[in-house]
Amino acid sequence: MTAVTTTAVPVTAVEEKAPVRPRGRRRGLAPGKRLPASRVIGPALFFALWAAASAAGQLDPAAIPAPWTVVATAGRLWRDGTLPTDVLTSLERAAYGFALGLTAGVVLALAAGLSRVGEALIDGTVQLNRAIPTLGLIPLFILWLGIGETFKIAIIAIVVYIPIYLNLHAALSGIDHRYVELAEVQGLSRLRFIRQIVIPGALPGFFVGLRLGVTGSWLSLVVLEQINATSGLGYMMFQAQNYGQSDVILVGLLIYGVFGLVSDSAVRLVERRVLSWRRTLSS
Repeated sequence: MTAVTTTAVPVTAVEEKAPVRPRGRRRGLAPGKRLPASRVIGPALFFALWAAASAAGQLDPAAIPAPWTVVATAGRLWRDGTLPTDVLTSLERAAYGFALGLTAGVVLALAAGLSRVGEALIDGTVQLNRAIPTLGLIPLFILWLGIGETFKIAIIAIVVYIPIYLNLHAALSGIDHRYVELAEVQGLSRLRFIRQIVIPGALPGFFVGLRLGVTGSWLSLVVLEQINATSGLGYMMFQAQNYGQSDVILVGLLIYGVFGLVSDSAVRLVERRVLSWRRTLSS
């Protein structure tokens, strides 16, 4: 009997790794880092184009004066004492109207957003007021409040409170009901529920309404200061229209624009500080 011996030959398994392809960096979908002084890039470009067109003689100086002419006119009005008085008067009117509108918008939104009874009493009335053109109320308010400062401040307050109410009420209504159930399970009091859940959840909407309200106060002021006023930027522009002084009109418009840009930027700054816990595309 022949014995057959089988010799086991060890086989070394060589694993070939698939070649690693260099993967290019994936393009980010976010807008990227915020540009420095991004708020002034657009206005600076606008003024540069305005200056270039004026220097090239493409603009009629009688209709659209050059930027340096407008700056010289502003300096003259400031030295005469006319411009400081008008600016302070406009700021005072806007501040009073904005404070009243802010208070009314917040109080009404909280009453309507946190109570079904408040919503039934308030929301429909505000929506009706929203549908009525606010500037169309001017003749009626003059009959009620007279032609003085009171009706101007009241109209500004109405223009301000509507966007604040709408956005804050929408933010309150949009709070997830699961947070309410969680607060009930945790046994939170009404005050703690408002402080820990309602306020953080409603702040983004409130700041949107606040920015719209700030802008609305300046827009309404332009019209109101041309109605039986004896001072203010709108009055200055109205008088300049009668005398064909387009450079004075542009001075008033630019000051309104600067006020609007500065106030909006201030609200944005406060919003970023208060809502620093959020990570958004604008962060």
